[in-house]
Amino acid sequence: MNNIVPLVPAMRAKVRCSSVIVHETCDEVEFNPVCKSTSYGDDGLDEDNTFAKYSPSGSFKLTIANPELLGKYRPGQVYYVDFSPVPEPEAQPDQQD
Repeated sequence: MNNIVPLVPAMRAKVRCSSVIVHETCDEVEFNPVCKSTSYGDDGLDEDNTFAKYSPSGSFKLTIANPELLGKYRPGQVYYVDFSPVPEPEAQPDQQD
């Protein structure tokens, strides 16, 4: 039986850093999808509006312990986050002694 599951397509999200809590050895950084605090133009053509249409709500929090990244994230900064599926490892044949 073939148990291959098709991979989910990659997705890009546009998020804004909403908070940073600084600790001695790490930063806790929270992100939320972008949206405008003001109204969109009549045509609705705005990159934030396009992203908000397809990912209208959510949040995620990361604890960052990489010394080179500590202090690099600031509330209000906007980032693209790419989600790409990791392929399943190939099954190893049973080894017999």
